[in-house]
Amino acid sequence: MTARLVVNADDMGLTEGVNRAALRGHVDGVVTSVSLLAVGRAFDHAVPLLRDHPELSVGAHLAVVGEDPPLLSAAEVPTLVDRHGRFPLSYRALVLRSAAGRLDPADVSREMGAQLQRIRGIGLEISHMDTHQHTHLWPLVGQVVARLADEARIPCVRLPTSRAASPVGVVVRRLSDRLARRLDARGLSCPDAYAGLDEAGRMDREQFARAVAAVAGNVPADGVAEVNVHPGEPGDPDLDRFAWDYHWKDELSMLTDPDTFDVVRHHGFTLTSFGELAGGWR
Repeated sequence: MTARLVVNADDMGLTEGVNRAALRGHVDGVVTSVSLLAVGRAFDHAVPLLRDHPELSVGAHLAVVGEDPPLLSAAEVPTLVDRHGRFPLSYRALVLRSAAGRLDPADVSREMGAQLQRIRGIGLEISHMDTHQHTHLWPLVGQVVARLADEARIPCVRLPTSRAASPVGVVVRRLSDRLARRLDARGLSCPDAYAGLDEAGRMDREQFARAVAAVAGNVPADGVAEVNVHPGEPGDPDLDRFAWDYHWKDELSMLTDPDTFDVVRHHGFTLTSFGELAGGWR
């Protein structure tokens, strides 16, 4: 058996342009799975697209940070929001709040549970789970995500990590090791290798080739790797409100480039999806 590669497009539901880009990355490119953002403004637009393509695996992209507000009211999740009832923009603010003892895990559980319920309500099989800005690397959030996945019988949770030599990279790897132990204790699965955190928002052709080469060096001959990406349409005006400096259109161009298929094959991978793996994982 050859090693298998999942190419997962995050943020489905963020904007209508992102939805169309993720779908094009699947139909014309190497995208095999997507992660659906329950709090995204274009969630309702995404649902019929996903129903029309049942071969595209769908995961839950749970959020406790970002530009969009929570599903629940500020009164229901007071430690997750500011005085305007909105999430903190960055994972950094969430971590500081948690470290100061001002983040109630019950609020995280209520909000993420509501988001998962909305995603499961579309009537499609949910094959995997991950989080906006990888917040489940933080132990308090990771504990909630692992429990929700276990209870919902969702077999796979993303295990983000970093190859960076920086202090942030070192911390991410330590948190990833801790998350791996938590997932294993719950009987949850994750790919053997991962890339996408270091390259977030700039996964062009060169970065994708490097990412695939990196995971190929860390996956067993019959193992599974994940690379996550963020495609978007050129000129999408709804992306202007995000100060992320993401190169959305470059990622879409890379994902639909015939040379990208060659990169996958060159490193000995066959494309797969979380949905195709789910039966063997749980």
